[in-house]
Amino acid sequence: MKTINKTCTDTVQEAWNAMVRILRHAIRRLERMPWPTLLTVCVMLALLITLLPLALTLFVLFLLVKLAANALGAGRHAPHRRDHAHPDAQ
Repeated sequence: MKTINKTCTDTVQEAWNAMVRILRHAIRRLERMPWPTLLTVCVMLALLITLLPLALTLFVLFLLVKLAANALGAGRHAPHRRDHAHPDAQ
């Protein structure tokens, strides 16, 4: 009787084969690119690698500051008293 479930090694082998196919395809694409395009791709990738973690870190930092400020009560406002009668008016 044939089993319908894959073993762990079959799943790992399938993932490995997929990764190898993707890498081979990427290498073929890079080999066909002209030098200026390759330079542009490298610069964009470098910017993405450096700016994306910075943006995410700043977002989390400001979010934590906001949560801490709200937890300490900085977000609470005292209700405004509105006196309709002016103190100078008689």
